Amino acid sequence: MTEKPIKKIAIFGGTHGNELTGVFLVKHWLQDGAEIQRTGLEVKPFISNPRAVKKCLRYIDCDLNRVFDLENLGKKMSEDLPYEVRRAQEINHLFGQKNSEDSYDIIFDLHNTTSNMGCTLILEDSKNDFLIQMFHYIKTSLAPLPCYVYLIEHPSLKYATTRSIAKYPVGIEVGPQPQGVLRADILDQMRKMIKHALDFIHQFNQGMKMEKLLLLSILTFRVSHLESSHFCRQWHAGASSCQFTRADC
Repeated sequence: MTEKPIKKIAIFGGTHGNELTGVFLVKHWLQDGAEIQRTGLEVKPFISNPRAVKKCLRYIDCDLNRVFDLENLGKKMSEDLPYEVRRAQEINHLFGQKNSEDSYDIIFDLHNTTSNMGCTLILEDSKNDFLIQMFHYIKTSLAPLPCYVYLIEHPSLKYATTRSIAKYPVGIEVGPQPQGVLRADILDQMRKMIKHALDFIHQFNQGMKMEKLLLLSILTFRVSHLESSHFCRQWHAGASSCQFTRADC
């Protein structure tokens, strides 16, 4: 558990330009960010892939959510590089170098999916006590609306997601929603998830007492990463069988 207060937070929308809930919310907060401000926090809404957003495409040259590895971030800037690799380097510069003390504390990366996943929080590290506490708070606050947790942990993978440059990366995925479409109910759910997350961080900075939680108390899906096909095996609590579903995150 971190002992330092959380100070710098970014909210990314448009990592995939055709996932419109995050795009809409970030554009709204750029115009009027009162609802995401909390005392003592610097909260920055940010459109991560503006060219893809303008064309309402998932990406222009390659998936922005797959290129935040040290190899791509360390390449010499050139117009010959894919647009998303150049954009990744710009984002890495703006929000602190990956794996450095200067990086943002938390990045919330907002996504939609065509899968019927409801409200889903994506966790990349099962030993991250701070995020486990936050996810528990969000789940409890959203009840009776279900909120699921995806654990995409793998011992040999180094994550290259857009949010991975932060000390505490948080993926938020809400669906089902067709690509290029905006649903009011999905927007409302994602908006509430961000509100509860920011409330938790504010209370944490004020010295709120942390519960002793096991990851299993909040875990809904444990995911085995299949890099070649981007399919994930997910287990549904209370179900008698496993099923395979596409993970668009």
